Amino acid sequence: MKTDIEIARSIELHKIKKVATEAGIPVEAIENYGRYIAKVPEYLIDEERVKKSNLILVTAITPTKAGIGKTTVSIGLTLGLNKIGKKAIVALREPSLGPCFGMKGGAAGGGYAQVLPMENINLHFTGDFHAITSAHNMITALLDNYLYQHQSEGFGLKEILWKRVLDVNDRSLRNIVVGLGGKANGITHEAGFDITPASEIMAILCLSKDLKDLRRRIENILLGFTYDDKPFTVKDLGVAGAITVLLKEAIHPNLVQTTEHTAAFVHGGPFANIAHGCNSVLATKMAMTFGDYVITEAGFGADLGAEKFFNIKCRKAGLQPKLTVIVATSQGLKMHGGVNVDQLKEPNSEGLCKGLKNLDKHIQNLRSFHQNIVVAFNRYSTDTEDEINQIREYCDWAGIGFAINDAYSQGGEGAVDLANLVVETIEKKPSGTLKLTYADGDAIPVKIEKVAKSIYGAKMVTYSSQAQKMLKLIDRLGISEYPVCIAKTQYSFSADPKAYGVAKDFELHIKDVVINNGAEMIVAIAGDIMRMPGLPKVPQAEMIDIVNGYVEGLS
Repeated sequence: MKTDIEIARSIELHKIKKVATEAGIPVEAIENYGRYIAKVPEYLIDEERVKKSNLILVTAITPTKAGIGKTTVSIGLTLGLNKIGKKAIVALREPSLGPCFGMKGGAAGGGYAQVLPMENINLHFTGDFHAITSAHNMITALLDNYLYQHQSEGFGLKEILWKRVLDVNDRSLRNIVVGLGGKANGITHEAGFDITPASEIMAILCLSKDLKDLRRRIENILLGFTYDDKPFTVKDLGVAGAITVLLKEAIHPNLVQTTEHTAAFVHGGPFANIAHGCNSVLATKMAMTFGDYVITEAGFGADLGAEKFFNIKCRKAGLQPKLTVIVATSQGLKMHGGVNVDQLKEPNSEGLCKGLKNLDKHIQNLRSFHQNIVVAFNRYSTDTEDEINQIREYCDWAGIGFAINDAYSQGGEGAVDLANLVVETIEKKPSGTLKLTYADGDAIPVKIEKVAKSIYGAKMVTYSSQAQKMLKLIDRLGISEYPVCIAKTQYSFSADPKAYGVAKDFELHIKDVVINNGAEMIVAIAGDIMRMPGLPKVPQAEMIDIVNGYVEGLS
């Protein structure tokens, strides 16, 4: 079979205005970014249509090095729904350059279930990430300048909470010192970098309902505290308007197309292990305005992306998903069942049986949100019928719908069974009202513990002295109504990335707590998770090149 990039290159793209017309999007309203990409203004969102659309979340078992293929399933299900005569649109996150040049090589689907043009989407795309990076770092520069220019007046901050960001995996920038080399170079102090998907500006862009709301949230960003313990915000800097100007194009959702020329919105890109892991509310609602069925995904496993999709995105945007699809693979399940990574392609009924406990835990969690669930088995060429039947029998026992996804090799045709199952489940068994894990009025430690205990399986939650200090500060600021966003490893229910399967009765240690006052959420950092990842020993960048005018190495 051809590689992902070979398949992407073999498909003759439709002009984006044709894609828009077929989706019912007014072409006079869109702004072209070349022939095959467009920005769609948020004023086209129709809340009445949004209420009538069927929103479907795609999530997954706990990810492993063997891969899961959640984005491929999301796109494939969209193709399958269109194949059976439904008007379906997919809404995804934008890929980050960090993973593209680090571990993954690309994040636009795979095989015959991709969003296109793949090279553009995986690389600079419409510049949204650059705009977010620039806006974030502009705040930093303006803050440093404000401190420098007003120091003679006795003004200063006893604590600076705001970091810099960069959309590159660079461990050397996690902790730095700025302002070295003399007084003319600013005030010397410790600083650091997060990756752009962890930026509060990214979260703000993804949660804002319009440009006015974006500006309001930017004004409320907490930058630090004065020596008399007063919060210092972007509003105090007086630059919220300038930062909003930098984001005035980035806020518009991006319209592209699938391998079968159906409409796709790709917008926003927070990671689910260090941020809230969902595409923008605007893109989701835009897709729901023009699609009867809208498929969106949340990052990593259901304990991370799906939990935050429900408890943060749906809570804030008033979204009510009709169904959740959980993606599983035999190799992923076997790895959770204790099978060595070099033996995952070999049949192993016992390992698969043990690994099903991971799927079962995720299903229990999703049921706690009152979600209807179906399992999409993402087929690989090495899968045996016995293994597939073993998983099917488990789903029958659990009362969960099961379908095989072959969209990677067959496109929409390979997802018809999954599409039929999804439609049948929605029509015959509509989901109940979404039940959230915690109430707005719960204290922040209570919210963290409810997620840790009921979703992860932790026995207890402990806090560092720094985290305890921040929790007291949250109480003092009166912002305990914010939802919590727990940053932890994606490879386990616990904070230990090597605790495969289902970790139980463990201690979840919260190392730090970050106030995202503009995004209106509290980020609790668990274990050793880094908000600026590092590159692997052999980064994907070593495989990426341009040969005879074509990009190679993206997958």
